[in-house]
Amino acid sequence: MLTRRAYIKNLGTLTASVLLSQNLFGRSLRKKVVLLRSSWQTVNIGDIGHTPGVLALLEKHLPDVEVRLWPMSINNGVEPMLRKRFPHVKIVQGEADLARAWQESDFLLHGSGPSLVAAKDIARWKEETSKPYGIYGITFPGFYGPPTSGQEAALAKNIELLTTAQFCYFRDSTSLHFAQEHGARCPVMEFGPDGAFAVDLSNEKAARKFLEQHDLEEGSFLCAIPRQRYTPWWELPEKKAKFDGRKNARNEEMREHDNAPIREAIIEVVRQTPMKVLVCPEDGTQVKLGKQIIMDKLPQDVRNKVVWKDSYWLTDEAVSTYRLSAGLFGLEMHSPIMCIGNGIPALVGRFEEQTSKGIMWKDIGLDEWYFDVDKPEDVKRILPAVLALAKNPEEAKQKALDAKVRVDTLFAASMARLANELEQR
Repeated sequence: MLTRRAYIKNLGTLTASVLLSQNLFGRSLRKKVVLLRSSWQTVNIGDIGHTPGVLALLEKHLPDVEVRLWPMSINNGVEPMLRKRFPHVKIVQGEADLARAWQESDFLLHGSGPSLVAAKDIARWKEETSKPYGIYGITFPGFYGPPTSGQEAALAKNIELLTTAQFCYFRDSTSLHFAQEHGARCPVMEFGPDGAFAVDLSNEKAARKFLEQHDLEEGSFLCAIPRQRYTPWWELPEKKAKFDGRKNARNEEMREHDNAPIREAIIEVVRQTPMKVLVCPEDGTQVKLGKQIIMDKLPQDVRNKVVWKDSYWLTDEAVSTYRLSAGLFGLEMHSPIMCIGNGIPALVGRFEEQTSKGIMWKDIGLDEWYFDVDKPEDVKRILPAVLALAKNPEEAKQKALDAKVRVDTLFAASMARLANELEQR
């Protein structure tokens, strides 16, 4: 028979045990688990950037939530880079690991991307688990022009997946309007910035070593990125992509038209200001392009103040280099995104084949730094805008910081929405 003292002691132990597993309302106090579906490919520092950006947001805004990453691809040095920055995030690899993650996760979050990249995975999650999911910072539908018959069928399925999500955040307002006009009726459908704005990766040692080797000084150079209409993935062996004659012909047709304004801006920056220029890649195909379309065509008096990055790099080194620069311009999207997210000025040139993602620059208040290369009037604005950046770096810096505040405010609101969804489970 228990003594009164022993009874009270045992009762206290039992009560403490119950309280550790439940709150006063009977809800489990175990950590909520978010499964992030992301990491689409590793041959583009922007596609790499989606994942650490969203992971950084989850870490900052939901510190008590356990996050698991379900990647599509984390090869080419990306996995150790992610593990270094996010040592507590479990990376789901293998069927057994995935099955466990599906069982234990409370919420599936589709990360930022050029479309509803993992639509099939979302559909499976919805059918097999009946657990909630959300879409975070995508372009939609991810193609331009009238849809083909195959695209129409996929579009209808994706609209249904958007409708049954807990929330859908679109990284440009055009995508949001497209989804609404085509019948998506999700409870929360809003503009939400690309997760790559939140990238805080760093490899400053490598960045400073590169600057020293090429006589570049912090704050005294701009970065420039060339691009073609279609990324020629067939040039990269690891992509195992077939040569596309139609896309290649379009690239050849527009290569000089699109990149000549970037080259002209580089020339005038060097001639009119003390700034140097670093020609660098966002994806693996742009290393060669930078030499062919920029470096090889520069006047002799300009070349000694222009540096060519002759190899591809990972997101941590690229972002650290951008932070040391005075700003960036060119025809890519995610390097500018990561620049603004780190308070660095960035100008965006885009064209029709890139879909609607460039519109986000207007959505965050950077209209003056947005250029539609398909419009002659916009092409004419590129040179004066780049020169203004080079000649007034402090003013440009403040403009970038103002945009960053807008982005961070939107991030906080969307993360609060996710927190609310988890609280209800």
